Amino acid sequence: MVKAVVGANWGDEGKGKITDTLANEADIVIRFQGGANAGHTIVNEYGKFALHTMPSGVFHQNIMNIVGNGMAFDIDKFLQELDDITSKGVPTPQLMISDRVQVMMPYHVQFDSLEEARLAGKSFGSTKSGIAPFYADKFAKIGWQINEFYQDDDVLMEKIDRIADQKDVLLEHLYHTDPIDRKGLLAWIKERRDRVKPYLGNVSLYLDKAIHEGKTILLEGQLGTMKDPDHGIYPMVTSSSPLAGYGAIGAGIPPYEIRQIVVVSKAYSSAVGAGEFVSEVFGDEAVALRNHGGDGGEYGATTGRPRRVGWYDCVASKYGCRLQGCTDVAFTVLDDLGYLDEIPVCVAYELDGKQITEFPVTKDLKRCKPVYKVFKGWKCDIRGIRRFEDLPQEAQDYVNFIEGQIGYPITMVSNGPGRDDIIYRKSPLKK
Repeated sequence: MVKAVVGANWGDEGKGKITDTLANEADIVIRFQGGANAGHTIVNEYGKFALHTMPSGVFHQNIMNIVGNGMAFDIDKFLQELDDITSKGVPTPQLMISDRVQVMMPYHVQFDSLEEARLAGKSFGSTKSGIAPFYADKFAKIGWQINEFYQDDDVLMEKIDRIADQKDVLLEHLYHTDPIDRKGLLAWIKERRDRVKPYLGNVSLYLDKAIHEGKTILLEGQLGTMKDPDHGIYPMVTSSSPLAGYGAIGAGIPPYEIRQIVVVSKAYSSAVGAGEFVSEVFGDEAVALRNHGGDGGEYGATTGRPRRVGWYDCVASKYGCRLQGCTDVAFTVLDDLGYLDEIPVCVAYELDGKQITEFPVTKDLKRCKPVYKVFKGWKCDIRGIRRFEDLPQEAQDYVNFIEGQIGYPITMVSNGPGRDDIIYRKSPLKK
């Protein structure tokens, strides 16, 4: 059975923890899109980790962890993460890298940084990880599938020259910097190809066999619906699709094999980077929510930047769940709201004097204002509770109301950072 774990909102919902938890009953975990531009934070018996390139199943020794063909594969960060987790006592995980995955090249990262600097105040809030230049090259057909690294020097140099002839025009005349070091790039390729060669494999064939053997496969998404280049807050989006439907492409499996889609949505809202965010709060209110949020505060796992924060947005979350094809909602960080006397929930938008409950296109989103319903807080620590019925009534009311607003079953409630801090809930919406 294939399950997907994906985000309903702007990312940072807690997908890493949910994937790590569900991995207890999985055989394979695969990252199917994105790259090192977002991190999945996991807390377990080995410590606290922020994974950027590795699947979140690497802490389970019986699981095969796969870098799928849809990823932007950063070799150096992959190797750094492997060294990091094993240096902290984590047994060396089972790993496989698709022989069709494309590689993040040094010039991708360079172009990302140069373009953000050029745009200055009109930048996209990029993590400068090379993502947009990488995917631009992939679809312009000048990317590098990793299997291409294993060719003779003259073949590699021919492609390097062809790419550099294009890139150097921009580097020298738009960005006013040095051209690509072509021989240096060849050396970079040759040095890294040997280090990752033991992990390469035919992933789509491996997964096809696993499906026929009845194994459980988790597709691990990055970011969330609002960052999808088609259905998100374009143009302030990422460059690959974080929707579960893309999991079939980014992993190499038939779409009909994805039977369960767990959509992760946190109990309040947060976002890193620019873009429309209707329920965002500011000032002291934002500082308090940011510092109480997450595990140690709402700060980007990749950049360390303070995340933008706001109240739960039912309009955006309902839309996000619908686009993902949600079968189950994992509702995270409920425990972080225990300090509040009152908790606002965004139930609608006001657009040009009218209330709407369906998520609009970006040009209209800019004019939307939040409409709130305020709930009484529970004012206590709810960590350690394992039954939904044992939560304070105010916390139950909060979850029940949001479930009714978004229209999708909340079957998991996370009330702490650890793997076992999960409440499994029977939803009246679950068929």
